[in-house]
Amino acid sequence: MRTEQLEYIAAVTRLGSLRRAADELRLSQPALSETVRNLERELGVDLLERKRSGATMSAAGRELLPHIVSVLEAVDRLRAAAGEQHRISRMVRVGTVNAATVPLLIPVLRAFRSTHPATQVEVVGAQQTEIQRGLVEGGFDLGLVNHLEGDDVPAGMECTELLSGRPVVCLRPDSPLAALAAVGAEDLLGVPLIAMRAGYVMHRYVHRLLSGRTPAFSYSTDGAEMGKLLVAEGLGATVLPDFSVVGDPLERSGTITCRPIADDTTRVLLTLQRRRAESVPQAARDLHAAFVRRARELAAV
Repeated sequence: MRTEQLEYIAAVTRLGSLRRAADELRLSQPALSETVRNLERELGVDLLERKRSGATMSAAGRELLPHIVSVLEAVDRLRAAAGEQHRISRMVRVGTVNAATVPLLIPVLRAFRSTHPATQVEVVGAQQTEIQRGLVEGGFDLGLVNHLEGDDVPAGMECTELLSGRPVVCLRPDSPLAALAAVGAEDLLGVPLIAMRAGYVMHRYVHRLLSGRTPAFSYSTDGAEMGKLLVAEGLGATVLPDFSVVGDPLERSGTITCRPIADDTTRVLLTLQRRRAESVPQAARDLHAAFVRRARELAAV
């Protein structure tokens, strides 16, 4: 067994594709595939499930992944102790539901870059289920996920609450709803509504709020950022957590604003999740700590 075999399987798992891993590692895809198969034969297990859509970690592979990561981290420590010039920092992949991007994510990335200039952070927008699957399979190191208060946390996950807020209606200041102190469910039936697609927490919340009544859904989109841009262009209103709107550049400039939901006590939580593991790369631990620090700063404002 060679160290590079473990590095290759880790790359395939992180990128979810033999082709993408081969591109990053600068190998031919057949050579990479053969190396992985050799490792599988040596271990006596299938580490990957190969599908037309890509390669994902098998159940046996997920059990072995913490040990693979542990070996690679041990090799990094050995090289550091020997004084070699080597690349100790790995890419950190963050899956996010695109909530609180500006007030939370951007400052964290800026601060992390100043202390980890050699570490690449890849931010991937995805739905909650995709993020949690990626965390389990090793494709993501960290995940920013919205929850409604009372939702269960998936087994095997460490979950840290970063922000807590309430759903609000995000709209333009010239919208008729902006004249209201609070927007009721009935009020939402009379305006074009920009919905989050199925799979997002706010999609579930809006349908629960309306209790079967059908609003005038004009658009549906992935994530808060596109929703806010559509609102800014006058295409309708949308429902988002308040922490996703307040402090956004569009809100600070007066292009968009928000109003609370009348007679509603629902709380939305933005959580930072990671898979429970004995060995976690140092860069991922440091980025996790940076998120927690920034969330505390926001809570103190």
